Amino acid sequence: MNEPVEQNEVSLALGNIQTQWSLVRRAHEASIVGESASAARQALVMRYASAIRRFVQVIVRDPNMADELSQDAMVRLLKGDFAGADPQRGRFRDLLKTAIRNMARNNWAKENRRTGVDFDLSLLDGDQEDMSDRLDEAWTSRWRENLMSIVWDKLKSWEASQPSSLAYTVLKLRSEFPNDSSTELAERLSQQAGREVKPDTTRQQLRRARVRFVEFLVEEIAQGLPEPTPEHLRDELISLGLFTSVKDVLPAQWQS
Repeated sequence: MNEPVEQNEVSLALGNIQTQWSLVRRAHEASIVGESASAARQALVMRYASAIRRFVQVIVRDPNMADELSQDAMVRLLKGDFAGADPQRGRFRDLLKTAIRNMARNNWAKENRRTGVDFDLSLLDGDQEDMSDRLDEAWTSRWRENLMSIVWDKLKSWEASQPSSLAYTVLKLRSEFPNDSSTELAERLSQQAGREVKPDTTRQQLRRARVRFVEFLVEEIAQGLPEPTPEHLRDELISLGLFTSVKDVLPAQWQS
């Protein structure tokens, strides 16, 4: 059960995102050199290493080879090999997915006869539509899980920095007990917080937590888009299967 959210609470915070330089652009923009670009590439690796590794493990059954391919992909990120990421060529995560698939195919061609490396070649065959769909689903799932993990961690850190906030705790409880009434949720929150939290306070904390969570989510998605406009952000939320669950928190102009 979602608590009502005033859209003007998030409009200002989200409205500035399109004017920010995303990590993808900072990592690959030709005019940005030296430490700034290097730091942005390192941040990309830190953000997406888990998604890359888990995706490679879907294709490559041999754990050692999966680790090697994952490391190769991350080295390419650090070197700036994905500088072609731009809105005209598609989303950055799609370019990354294609690059990883091609790396896996090339590696199989070199290694299979010599070592018998175990690949799921069906996932590498882009000519078979159903298999290509499986690959897309696997990549999207791992990207989404990685994204949500980052956002939950951000919310947890934010709660720790705000003495009066129970944002992470209350939202986590709501996700675990979605059918609880406000009174039941308040009782659980009181137990977690070690103090009494009344139902009306719980509802207020939950509303603010959802706003903060969506702000962190959109900010994180924006870091992976070459041009994080409201339209591109909305499309990415839809593509990741997240739009429906957060649309009531987004500004009205993002919903059409």
